[in-house]
Order: sequence, then structure tokens, then C-alpha cells
Amino acid sequence: MNKEQQELLDEAYEKYLEYTINGIETGLDKIKGYLDGCLVEYDGYYEHFTNPSFTYGYRTYNQEEFINKCKTDTEFSERWGLKIEERELSLEERHYILTKTKLLIPISDDVKDNWIETLNEKNIPTKLITLTYNDKTIESYE
Repeated sequence: MNKEQQELLDEAYEKYLEYTINGIETGLDKIKGYLDGCLVEYDGYYEHFTNPSFTYGYRTYNQEEFINKCKTDTEFSERWGLKIEERELSLEERHYILTKTKLLIPISDDVKDNWIETLNEKNIPTKLITLTYNDKTIESYE
């Protein structure tokens, strides 16, 4: 992830924490529990704690869990307004990144291995990551 994408992820996660920890009303369904005597509302997952100050044992996702949940759970992703899409680049797309020109003919099967080796040697990305949050979309290659 590049810096700009990380900033968007941080912003989305902070909003998630603000909502789930502080219980800010946004009209979403919430799971309620008590932590240190204060009512808190969570969109996280159940974990049995030995901490007696937390009544139900729910906790929020850490940032890595939050990101993975957004990648794998469309409903959760939509709830928090963070869309993360990852896809493998085709050989033709990787060739375009290298040469900035479209292939006039498709790469045949007998030379694909040579092309893949060349592209890998030149560290041409293999994956496109698209991140969308608050109507802002950022694409990056890995």
C-alpha cells in the first residue's frame, strides 16, 4: 500500500473505532456491552475475556482484522464505506506497464514463460489494488 492509501485506511479505521467505541449514533445495528461501567457498542467479534469489567466479551477488530474483514465481507465493507479490491494483472497489462504500449498481437503460449520471467526480473507489478473510501478512489500496483 502506498502512503495515500494508508491514510485512507487509517481514516476509515478511525471512523470505525469512533463509532464502535464511543457509540456515536449513525443508524447502524450495534452490539451493546459494558466496559468499565460504561455502555459501549461494538461492531467487532465475540471473544471470551477474563476481564470482569467487560460484560459480554465483545471487542473491536484491530486495524489488520478490520482491513481483512473489509476485503472478505461485502456487507461489512459497505457498512463502513471502505471498499478494497485486489486482482492479479494479466500478462498483457504487465507488458503495458513495462513498455507503455499496447500489444498488437497476443502473447502466444510458447513465449509466455519468457515474458513472465522478463517481467518478474524487472519487478513489474503482478497485482492491482483499488481502495475506495468517502468517494475517493486510489489505485496502486504491487
